[in-house]
Amino acid sequence: MAEGRAHRRLAAILAADVVGYSRLMETDEAGTLARLKTLRQNIIDPSIASHSGRIVKLMGDGALVEFASVVEAVTSAVEIQNKMREHNADAGDNAIWLRIGINVGDIIVEGDDIYGDGVNIAARLEALAEPGGVFISRTAADQVRDKVPINIEDRGDFAVKNIARPIQVFCVVVDDRLAKAAQRGEAAPSKPPRTPSIAVLPFVNISGDAEQEYFADGISEDIITDLSKVAGLLVIARNSSFTYKGKSIDIRTVGRELGVTSVLEGSIRRAGNRVRITAQLIDATAGTHLWADRYDRDLTDIFVVQDEVTRQIVEALKVTLTPAESARIARTPTRNIEAHDLFLRGWEALFGPEKTKESFEREVALFTQAIELDPDYAEPYVGLAHAYNHDFQNHWSGRTDSQQLSGTTAGWRSRRTPPCPMRTL
Repeated sequence: MAEGRAHRRLAAILAADVVGYSRLMETDEAGTLARLKTLRQNIIDPSIASHSGRIVKLMGDGALVEFASVVEAVTSAVEIQNKMREHNADAGDNAIWLRIGINVGDIIVEGDDIYGDGVNIAARLEALAEPGGVFISRTAADQVRDKVPINIEDRGDFAVKNIARPIQVFCVVVDDRLAKAAQRGEAAPSKPPRTPSIAVLPFVNISGDAEQEYFADGISEDIITDLSKVAGLLVIARNSSFTYKGKSIDIRTVGRELGVTSVLEGSIRRAGNRVRITAQLIDATAGTHLWADRYDRDLTDIFVVQDEVTRQIVEALKVTLTPAESARIARTPTRNIEAHDLFLRGWEALFGPEKTKESFEREVALFTQAIELDPDYAEPYVGLAHAYNHDFQNHWSGRTDSQQLSGTTAGWRSRRTPPCPMRTL
């Protein structure tokens, strides 16, 4: 074999991650890590080993596993999810759920690691899966059908990141009652309902002022962040939903491409200190309205409006809020509207198309002004961290990591360190 030639083989790849890992860690870091360790020792690792799987790598909230047989991979996944469901029955707020994606494909092997589209597709399937669910590719479904006593649902084609063609997604109905019923020749039990899921599209700026675009995007992102605090609701990340910005597209297409049950869209008109927000929640399958409302408020009430929109969505989707979730949604990040406006301007610049020294300096100036107005407002600190990370990567300022920190935080060290918010990127 020629030197440097890639070593390839066919394998079944299982990708798994913990649902809401950031939220769990924010709530109870030590307890979450301890529970994950126990679940690995008692459920996950033994199942993988018993089905001849190899854990390729662990990634904090996830794992990549290789199997020689897709039958073994799917059997292990179903076994893990069934045992996780039994474990979570008495776990209450401490429940930990997994998403699992499985694909069969050609992989590139380098040492103990694996790469290639075979791996990437498994990761994309995992991201689409529901909490406690197993999503598999068409190739995997064809090979396990009639070999494993499970029910497989065709969820349609999905366009996913970095994969040239849409992939056909199949959902394994994870319920050990199915296996027992199949063995007895009985009809399968009724299927559990799908977990509510939502994509928040960028709100349309109808202010007649293109410079207000940052404000409309900021409101959309804040609603995404608030909805992400609800454990019983799957929320598509900003980077995925914002790909539809400026496009006229059928909501049913959005639902199919992102794999969600509902979509929120709306518009914002800002004039002086007044703002009008319209929002409508749409069933992504039928294209019908589930809820719609309009809010005419002062800018000082903007967080109240976001709170109301979030609660109306949760109520329309029949998701029950825990007291802790309700309190997190109601938390006001700042009472200084000018500081919030500066943060939104800085955030737009941070993730805008321009990546230059000038844009970096503008971001730092905006976030710094916001902090000066409200030192306890956490999100501008997050913005500064991202800005300095970009500077470190691009060497715009020519300063070292330690110089940046000492120059930026010198005036803040005596102040109370604010809690770190969960900003969805």
